[in-house]
Amino acid sequence: MRKLLAFFLKRGYNFYVMKNILLIATGGTIASKPTGSGLAPSITTAELLSYVPEIAKVANVVEIQPFNLDSTNVSPAHWLEIARIVEERYDDFDGFVITHGTDTMAYTAAALSYLIQGSPKPIVLTGSQMSVYLRDTDARKNLADAFIYCADDGACGVHVVFDGNVILGTRAKKTRTRSFNAFTSIDFPDVAVMKDGKPFYYIREEKPGGPPQFYRTLDDSVFALKMIPGAKSEIFDFLDAHCNALIIESFGTGGLPAYGGWEQRLECFLRMGKTVVFTTQVEREGSALDKYEVGRKLKKLGRVLEARSMTLEASVAKLMWLLAFAENDEIERLFYEPVAFDII
Repeated sequence: MRKLLAFFLKRGYNFYVMKNILLIATGGTIASKPTGSGLAPSITTAELLSYVPEIAKVANVVEIQPFNLDSTNVSPAHWLEIARIVEERYDDFDGFVITHGTDTMAYTAAALSYLIQGSPKPIVLTGSQMSVYLRDTDARKNLADAFIYCADDGACGVHVVFDGNVILGTRAKKTRTRSFNAFTSIDFPDVAVMKDGKPFYYIREEKPGGPPQFYRTLDDSVFALKMIPGAKSEIFDFLDAHCNALIIESFGTGGLPAYGGWEQRLECFLRMGKTVVFTTQVEREGSALDKYEVGRKLKKLGRVLEARSMTLEASVAKLMWLLAFAENDEIERLFYEPVAFDII
């Protein structure tokens, strides 16, 4: 049937072919209802779609629900499960919409950006700050926008669609805990904005021509350490034994305090063949270790990398992806090699 329609389209006939989209529901606030101990995911995929009947006019939807979790409970194993579903069903659908809790959605979006690279088909994550069953919720618009964007011919790759904004999966960060405009694109423009029932593009991404590259493993022995004044370097007693990579959220453009033996412990960690990435606690404009003495001297200790303008979420996911297949001497080169505009 689709070949027949394509035949007529080439000859100038105007048919609208509905896209086939797979809804992968994973839980989150969008699917939550009150319980005796607080909100918890309990709404099924069929219920979810019943609240937004206009989606049926946008796409043919098939539903699957691999798990139904508060996103606090979503781990790298769940990222791999979502990627596996997309890979197994990739040829059957024109796009994929993933409903997800907001708390760790940016981590999942970043992880999928590395696990599924170069996808000409869209993989869209969305959720909400209020449950879909409530009257004054953001869930119904977010879900409708996600399907509209996913069905658009210009859509490709991994994105978050939330509060009318289309954000690259490697650039999304949750910056508000209650407001509907919960997600921000960090140090990169929104790809598009949803208006009048369609996406208006700020950036036209070049759609990949070939099939995507799927990756099936992650190494989750990554730790993110947020520095505070007076922090004790004895944390390395744990890190040395349990982590293959460390992300240090340092102050300002980056550095370590001269007190407390931090430099010595960091040097020992690096000598064990492990990877260290410096990022900043500041939300925007990234790290720059070379700017101050407290940062520049760290480069002399070994292979110290820096995230620059990468989000913490992207840094974590990229390291888990790299550690799973790259040799030590490859990690630095591949970390700085851009994937979906993750590093500039």
